[in-house]
Amino acid sequence: MKNRLLKITLMIAFFGTANTYAQTAVEYMNVFTAEYGKIQQDMWDYTSSVSHGKSARKVEKRRVELIQTSNAALSKAKSAKGFNGSTQFRDSVIEYFRIANLVLKEDYAKIVDMEAVSEESYDAMEAYMLARERANDKLIEASEMISREQKSFAGSNNINLITSDDPLDKKMAVAGEVYDTYNEIYLIFFKSFKQEVYLMDAIGRQDINAIEQNRNALVAAAEEGLKKLDAVKPYKNDKSMVEATRKLLNFYIEEGKNETPKMADYFMKTENFNKVKKAFDEIPEKKRTQADVDGYNKAVNEMNAGVNTFNATTQNLNKKRSALIDSWNATAEKFTDTHVPKGK
Repeated sequence: MKNRLLKITLMIAFFGTANTYAQTAVEYMNVFTAEYGKIQQDMWDYTSSVSHGKSARKVEKRRVELIQTSNAALSKAKSAKGFNGSTQFRDSVIEYFRIANLVLKEDYAKIVDMEAVSEESYDAMEAYMLARERANDKLIEASEMISREQKSFAGSNNINLITSDDPLDKKMAVAGEVYDTYNEIYLIFFKSFKQEVYLMDAIGRQDINAIEQNRNALVAAAEEGLKKLDAVKPYKNDKSMVEATRKLLNFYIEEGKNETPKMADYFMKTENFNKVKKAFDEIPEKKRTQADVDGYNKAVNEMNAGVNTFNATTQNLNKKRSALIDSWNATAEKFTDTHVPKGK
C-alpha cells in the first residue's frame, strides 16, 4: 500500500481583481496564485500536526475551516474572467477547488468516522489507510492538473516560468516517503497485534477450541509478517522499526507455539478436576475407595500445578509483551520524529 502525506495546495487569490483592470499574462496568472504560499503553509501545519500524533478527529476544527476556505476560493474562481478569450487555466483552478472541497467534505468526513473504528480489526485499519491514500491521490492528481495548466498557460503567453526547489514541497515529499515506509510496517505489526487480542479474549473466556484456533492464527500471521518485513525497504537505511517489529513478531510466535499451550493445559486440567470432583462428591463418604481418593487427590495436584504454571506463564508473557510494545511505540515515534520534517 502506498501512502503519501496529505498535500492540499489551496491557492486563494483576490479573483475579483481580475475583472477590474487590464492585466498582463503574468499578472493574470499571479492573481490566481497570490496566497498560494500562505495556504500551502497552513495545510502543511495541519498535515504535520496529524502526522506527529494528533488524530484527524482532534483537528476536526481545522478541516471545517479549510472547507470554508476552499468554498470561498471556489466562488471567487468562478467569478473570474478568462484571459484573451481563454478560460482553460481559470477552469482548471475551478475544478481543483471543486475536487478539494469534495475531498474535504466527503472523503475526510468518512475518514474521521473510519478512524474511530480503525483499531477494531485489521480489515478496518487497512480500509482506513486505503481511504486516506485514495483521498490524497485525488488531491495530488488535482494539484498536478493545476501545474500542467499553469505551464500550458505560460507557454501560450510567452511566460518564462522559473522553477526552484520549494522548501515546503521538499518537506512534504520527504514526509510522504517516510509514511510510505511507516504505514507498510505498521500494517504488518497491526495484523499480529490484533490477532493476539483475539487470542487473549479466548483465554479470558477459557474457550479451549477458540484458544487453539487463535494461537494457530497468531503464529501464521506473525510468520507471514516476518516474510513481509524481509521485503521492506528501510527509509534511509533506518531499520529501527523493522527490527522492533521483528522482535515483537518473534514474541508472538513463541507465545503461540510454546506458551499458550501451557495455559490451555491448565484449563483442561481444571475441567478434568471439576468432573472428578463432581463424581467423587456423588460417592457417599463410607463407600469411597482408596482408588477414588487417590484419583481425586491426583486431579487436585494436577490442577494446582496447572495454576502455578498458568500464573507464571501469564506474568512472564505480560512482562515481555509490555516491554516489547513500549519499545515498538517508542521506536515508531522516534522514527517519525527523526525523519518527518516538523511544521513551521
